[in-house]
Amino acid sequence: MSLIPRTTRENIEAQGFCGLNDKTYAQINYPLRMSPAICMTWAAVGTALASPTILWALAPFAALGAILPGHPFDVLYNYGLRHLFGTPALPRYGVRRRFACALATLMVVAAAWGFQAGMPMVGYIVGWSLVAAAFVNVSTGFCYTLVHSPHVLRQGGLRVTWLPNPAQKRSPLASRYV
Repeated sequence: MSLIPRTTRENIEAQGFCGLNDKTYAQINYPLRMSPAICMTWAAVGTALASPTILWALAPFAALGAILPGHPFDVLYNYGLRHLFGTPALPRYGVRRRFACALATLMVVAAAWGFQAGMPMVGYIVGWSLVAAAFVNVSTGFCYTLVHSPHVLRQGGLRVTWLPNPAQKRSPLASRYV
């Protein structure tokens, strides 16, 4: 019997964390949501206050999540909380998760620019869209961006190859996302 529901495993695999055992998936399921939760809260405050300053302050952290093999906010878990709970460190981010961080960075920048340029409607639409997408990820583990972006990019003529190591076991649902 599996330690986690099939959909939970598939949601984590869709983010590029493939080939792990059920115990590891169960242990990292909620910790993987911590960085998106912090970013979601930060973006919600910045959007609610229509504050380009708050949103610009978030942009470097979101960008580092796209560039580095882990999000800067994961440090809170990897070097602190995981020791309290006796759980493993979060795996390194692959292309899929970093792509989601890159899209979030673009949205944060667009919202900040909208507020700064005197176009608050742009800031509100983009900012609350980011908060909504992050909320889905934080509350369910499902990353809307990673599921639909490859299809949109392919329609634009781009070749998307987000395949993990072929030797790694992948679920059929996770295979649909690449």
